[in-house]
Amino acid sequence: MNRNRRRFIGTVGAALGAGLAGCTSDGGGSESTETADPTATPEDEDATTAATDTDDDGSYTAFIEPVGEVTFEEVPEAWFTYNGAWADMAFALGQREGFRTAGNMIPGFFFEPFGLDVPPQSELTPLWQNGGWDKETFYELDPDVILIDPEFLERGWDDSWEEDDTAEIRENVAPFFGNNCRRRREFHDYKLYTLYGAFERLAEAFQERERYEAFASLHDEVLSEVQSRLPAEGDRVEIGLINGGSEPDKGTFYPLDTQSEGYEMKPYRDLGVGSAFPDDVAGEIDYEQLLEVDPEIIVVHWGIGTTTPDSDGFSADAFYEQYVKPMEEDGVGSQLTAVQNGRVYPGQYGEQGPITNLLQTEMTAQQLYPEEFGEFDPEAFPEVPEENRLFDRQRVRDIVAGDR
Repeated sequence: MNRNRRRFIGTVGAALGAGLAGCTSDGGGSESTETADPTATPEDEDATTAATDTDDDGSYTAFIEPVGEVTFEEVPEAWFTYNGAWADMAFALGQREGFRTAGNMIPGFFFEPFGLDVPPQSELTPLWQNGGWDKETFYELDPDVILIDPEFLERGWDDSWEEDDTAEIRENVAPFFGNNCRRRREFHDYKLYTLYGAFERLAEAFQERERYEAFASLHDEVLSEVQSRLPAEGDRVEIGLINGGSEPDKGTFYPLDTQSEGYEMKPYRDLGVGSAFPDDVAGEIDYEQLLEVDPEIIVVHWGIGTTTPDSDGFSADAFYEQYVKPMEEDGVGSQLTAVQNGRVYPGQYGEQGPITNLLQTEMTAQQLYPEEFGEFDPEAFPEVPEENRLFDRQRVRDIVAGDR
C-alpha cells in the first residue's frame, strides 16, 4: 500500500470549527437515524446499532460528532490519539500494530494481563510541545486517521491553534475521528458519548463490528454480575473522591463528583457509588474542611497511576509516601476516619477504554466491598487471584486477537 495515498475520501458535514460544533448528518450512520435499544442500560444508551454504508468500490462511511461523516477508501492502518482511552479502544479492536503515539497514555501495566506490549509514555512521541500542539509531529507520524476531537485542538488548551490548522492537517495528513468524552469541558457543547457509544463509532471506522459486539457482550455480563452482588441502593457506600493533583503534604485537596458525565467516572456510576462531598464543597479545600465531611473512604482519582521514577508499574509504596503518610502525620489529617481505618485507596486512572475499564471496575468493587468481591491488593495489581476475578482475562485476549 502506498503510504502517501490517503485512505479516506472526505468528510461530510464536518464540524471543524467552534461555530459548527454539534452538527449532525442525516446520512448513513447519523445519530438522528438510530433506533435506541430498549434493553440498553443508561450508561450505554448511545451504544446502539449504527449501520455503516459501503460502496461498490469498497469505500465506506463512519460518523461521529463533532467531526461528521467520514468516508474511507479502505480501513485505516496507522493512527494516533491524545487521550489514552481511544488507544485502549483501538487495541480492543485489534489495532495495536498501527499505534503511533498518545499524549496522555494509559500506563502499560494495565495491558500486561492481556498480552499487549505498550511502551511507557517517556518513549512515545509527544504531540504537545513547548506549550502547544506540535503540527510537525502530525506530519512526521503520517497516520491514516487521527483519533482526536478537532474541537479539543481548537478550543481546549492551545490558544494558538486555529480552524485553519485543523483544516490543513485534515487536508494534508489524515481525517480526524474522535470525541472528547472523558468529561464535559466548557467548550463541549455537543454530544458527549459514553465509553461504549464512542467505542462503537470507532468500530465503524475500523470495520470491526464483531470485536466491538464481543466486548459489549462481555461488559454487559460483568456489569450484570457485579450489580447483582451490590448492597441495596440505600446501603451502598459513599466516598470522598479527591483529584490526584491534591497535595496532602501541603494540606490542599480537590473534591470530585463520582457521578460526573464522561468515561472517567464510569466505574463509580456503574457501581452506584455516591459522593460524600456535599454539592457546595468544591474547588480547593483544606484538612479542616475535609474533616468536616470525614468520608469513611477516601479515594485518590488517578492514584493507580502512581509510580516510582525507576518503574512503569503501580507502586504501593510511592502512593503511600505521596498521599497517605502526609495525612497520617498531620494533626488534623490523622483524625480522618478513612486514615485511621486504613481506607485511603489509589483510585482508577481517568483514561480508560473497554480493556482498562474492566480491570478498574473490578478494582473499585474490591476496594469498596472487599467482603463480597475480595480484598484489593495494591502490592500485586494488576494481578488478581483467580478466585477474585470478575472476568476472564483469556476471553479478552481472544477478542483482541480475533478469536471470538
